[in-house]
Amino acid sequence: MREQVIPQKVGNRSGLNAKKRSGAVAQRPTRRDAEGRSLGVRVRALIGYVPVLLKVIIAIALGVGIFAAYQAASAASFFQLRTVEVRGESRASLQDVQGLVRREVTKSGVWQADLNELSGKLERLPWVRRAVVSRVLPDGIRVRIVEREPRAVVRTAAGRFIWVDEDAVMLGEMLPADQLPPFFLRGWNEDEGEAVRKENSERVQKFMELRRDWEALGLAERVSEVNLIDLRDVRAQLAEKDSQIEVRLGSQDLGKRLRQALEVLDGQRNTPRGSAISYIDLNQGKGAIVGFVSGAHAVSARPNSNPNAAANTAAQEKRRTESDQEQRSANKPAAREKKKDSETKTTGKETNADARPRRVRST
Repeated sequence: MREQVIPQKVGNRSGLNAKKRSGAVAQRPTRRDAEGRSLGVRVRALIGYVPVLLKVIIAIALGVGIFAAYQAASAASFFQLRTVEVRGESRASLQDVQGLVRREVTKSGVWQADLNELSGKLERLPWVRRAVVSRVLPDGIRVRIVEREPRAVVRTAAGRFIWVDEDAVMLGEMLPADQLPPFFLRGWNEDEGEAVRKENSERVQKFMELRRDWEALGLAERVSEVNLIDLRDVRAQLAEKDSQIEVRLGSQDLGKRLRQALEVLDGQRNTPRGSAISYIDLNQGKGAIVGFVSGAHAVSARPNSNPNAAANTAAQEKRRTESDQEQRSANKPAAREKKKDSETKTTGKETNADARPRRVRST
């Protein structure tokens, strides 16, 4: 027979194991927050934020320190202006440019200098069109100048000769060593204002156009100055031996009309009245009207007419004038006789008046 083994009965939690743990200290459950995190976890989370706060505080402190150091360094003598380098100047005054830079930068120092404002002030100087300003640390300023290009010489109302550029900016007086333009510009508006500057700029553009056209036609050297007070009535004063002659050109075909006027002038130069010409008018564009000095008649000649016809007309005018002068000379003796008779009658009247008896007052 088999031996029957009776299995040992395993106790529950309150069994043997409970007896073994009966002598141990009972543990309490840990405290948890609303999210189920323990106190230790929360403390560790707060400690994790400490490096970030320290970094922010350190960064702020460094920023304040750098700013204070910047203020102290920029005000130090280390950045005081000592050198001013100017490039690109030819006509602009080097002394004026350096003097303005020193006045402006000495107050603030090189590091704190307002370069844009300084550039704007430099561009108000004569001949300076654009100024590029940069720092040369620790104690220098560099200025690169782009100068204005002189386009015309203006003859002012006071008789001064002033260079101007295409923007109608007056640059300075013409110097004896300057290369002169073929002719000058008259009719400049010397008032102030944006509208006046625009008006004068149109005059400069017209002057440049006339110079190109007349130089291409070989006529520029025969003109002394061009009057552009009215762009619809352009007038050219001739040069040298014809300096007393004005050519009235109007507003269109100015090169063609000037050449036509010079042809008419050359055709009448050797006529008896050639030296008496005062103006040639082509304003209407149909024919040349030649004007003479005061007391003479105007002579009209078509642009395509023979110059000899104009000369014959001038000769006829001369003969007519001489005939009038001879007639006046012939009438002079009669006038003198008439005057003499009048004086004789007057003398006779005075003699008769003296012959009258005079009443003497008795005393």
